[in-house]
Amino acid sequence: MSASLAIPNTEASILSRVLERRVEDLTPAAAEFLLAIQFPTEDVNRMNTLSNLAQLGALSPDQQLELDSYVHVGNLLALMQSRARKLLRVSDPV
Repeated sequence: MSASLAIPNTEASILSRVLERRVEDLTPAAAEFLLAIQFPTEDVNRMNTLSNLAQLGALSPDQQLELDSYVHVGNLLALMQSRARKLLRVSDPV
């Protein structure tokens, strides 16, 4: 049995690996664009609905998959935005 941790091949994790190789090429304009990305209001409302159902233990399997997808995309976006903020701090020290 292998002791290595398997990384799931969700769409978000695959995209994260693809994008990670290009982070060093990120321009300040691209970093600012990434920081401006937000979930649309409809998606935020849907995430809140799914989260409330999860807290009640009332998610269907399909709803759990949907919530997991939102979480994966949110984590990827947070990682990309963190790197964008770091790049902007480095390129414009105060």
